[in-house]
Amino acid sequence: MRNILPVLKGWYAAGAPFGLATVVAVAGSAPREPGAAMAVGPGDEVVGSVSGGCVEGAVFELAKEVVADGAARLEVFGYSDEDAFAVGLTCGGEISVLVRAVSPRLDPSFGRVAESVAGGEPVTVASVVDGPAPRGAVLAVWPDRVLGSLGTGGLDAAVTADARGESAPGATTMRHYGPRGRRREDAVSVFLHSFAPPPRMLVFGAVDHGAAVARIGDFLGYRVTVCDARAAFATARRLPPGVEVVVQWPHRYLRGTDTDARTVICVLTHDPKFDVPLLETALRRPAAYIGAMGSRRTHEERRARLVAAGLTERELSRLRSPIGLDLGARTPEEVAVSVAAEVVALRWGGSGAPLTLARGPIHH
Repeated sequence: MRNILPVLKGWYAAGAPFGLATVVAVAGSAPREPGAAMAVGPGDEVVGSVSGGCVEGAVFELAKEVVADGAARLEVFGYSDEDAFAVGLTCGGEISVLVRAVSPRLDPSFGRVAESVAGGEPVTVASVVDGPAPRGAVLAVWPDRVLGSLGTGGLDAAVTADARGESAPGATTMRHYGPRGRRREDAVSVFLHSFAPPPRMLVFGAVDHGAAVARIGDFLGYRVTVCDARAAFATARRLPPGVEVVVQWPHRYLRGTDTDARTVICVLTHDPKFDVPLLETALRRPAAYIGAMGSRRTHEERRARLVAAGLTERELSRLRSPIGLDLGARTPEEVAVSVAAEVVALRWGGSGAPLTLARGPIHH
């Protein structure tokens, strides 16, 4: 949804209704996670994806029907081995897709939600999926305000409390309530789609490898900052557009900036006077990933310095060094791919092994 919002904002500002399809539930080996979105706008223009191609044609037609009559629909797509040409997921999973029409008249909150997502302001969009409530009704919940309604005051109050209580940034979940919001009932299904600011990637070392890692981090949706104490290297000209550039000693910058459980830290300075104080700080802060570049000899020397600085074995166990997966990478761009692969594998619990040799579900 975040990726297609710039296009949707343009359609919304023009006032023409468009069909918005959102994955609200998955089962089995589904190709996309809940929250994945596809939209059909004026002139039958399509943006986004809900399945990677398997059912997009059927969703396209469904979106046009929803725009024509204004009635939201819930469609479940699964695999059918009885008819090889039936519309379904070839991977064998199942997805539930909510399709609704969006325009300033039908959804007055959409424009403000889009502005909040673009500006990094947390917001949760709650949509009625099924049950005795208006399907497709939307309630937008911010930390300090709400906009819209799901049909009853009790349901709005219960969903608002749950939306504000979601602990995981960017979480998506299905909740069930009674028609008036009672949590012990399951008559009404409501999909909560939470938008948090993009996670941060902090790249230390404005060298060619740092520029390549910054580029792929931006591609993966991170808010990227590149920091280097050397002003001659830390210049916007050397780095991808849109990346924040900071000229400061790395450990001093890290001590003064925020990190959380989603933050990725890549140490590419490859110099003990930068690496050791930086890692001493990083390994004692919240972060999803902390990786450092260097040979195995460099790693052992750096590790000894960190032990001498007082880091515990538990703290040192968080360090991914040498950085990246073993892809045989040579160029800065190939090294960036190996780093990104390790970040993704660690995030989702992947093994990093070739799928040809693996067993079990492809999608964890």
